[in-house]
Amino acid sequence: MSDPSDVIATTGYVSLGGSELRARFDPAGTALSGPEWDRFAASWGNLRPDTFMADGGRYRLRRHAIYAARTGEPVERLPHGPHYQALDHNPLNGGIERWFEPVTPEISDGPAMSALLNGARTVFERLMTPAAWHIEAHQFRIEARPGAAGKPTPEGMHRDGVNHVLVLMVGRENVEGGVTGIQVDGQPGQASFTLSDPADAVLLDDARVRHGVTPVVPIDPARPGHRDVLVLTFAARGA
Repeated sequence: MSDPSDVIATTGYVSLGGSELRARFDPAGTALSGPEWDRFAASWGNLRPDTFMADGGRYRLRRHAIYAARTGEPVERLPHGPHYQALDHNPLNGGIERWFEPVTPEISDGPAMSALLNGARTVFERLMTPAAWHIEAHQFRIEARPGAAGKPTPEGMHRDGVNHVLVLMVGRENVEGGVTGIQVDGQPGQASFTLSDPADAVLLDDARVRHGVTPVVPIDPARPGHRDVLVLTFAARGA
C-alpha cells in the first residue's frame, strides 16, 4: 500500500477503501469496527436540520464540533462555536456565521472520532507541520425523498478554504448517485469515484483540489433514503 501522504503530495488527493483506512487509522481494530463503529454510525440518526440553506432545501441534517491541536500535543475539543466560510469558497451559504447543533460528547470524544482525527492528522502532518491545527468536524446526513433529490454539495465544485480535508463515508441507505468529483489544479478533466462502503474515504489538499458530489435519489421511490458522511477539515495556524 502506498503511503497516503506520498500520494497526496503527488496527485493532490488519495482515495482509500474502508479496509485500508481501518488498517491505517485503527490497527487494533477496536475503534472503527464492531460495537464502537456501530455506536458512531448510529449517531447520524440524531442529527438536526441545517436551517441555513440559501436554496431553501430541507434535505441536510448535521452536527458540528471544533478542535485544536498544537505541535506535539493531543487533539482537544474547543468550546462550541460557529462555522464560517467566505463567499469565495461557498457562494451559496458562505459569508455568515452558521451555528449548528454540536456533536454530542459521547461521539466527539469517543474512540472512533479520536481514531479518525489522529489518523488524518498523521497523514496531513507528513505534508506540513504547522504550529497548530484548527480542526472542524461535520456530521452530515443528506436525505433523498421521492421526487426530491438530496444535494451533498449544493454549492457545486468547491474548496473548503482550509489546508486539508478528509471525507469519510459512514453509510448509505436506499440511494443512488453521490458520485465524488475531483478537479486538480493544472490538470485537465475530472476524476470521479463513489464512496460506497462504510469507512471509504478521500483525503485531499484543499489548496490544489476542488471537489463536489452529485445529488442522491432513492433507489426504491416508495421509500426515503439518505447518505451519511463525516467531514474533517484541517487549517494550519501559526500559533
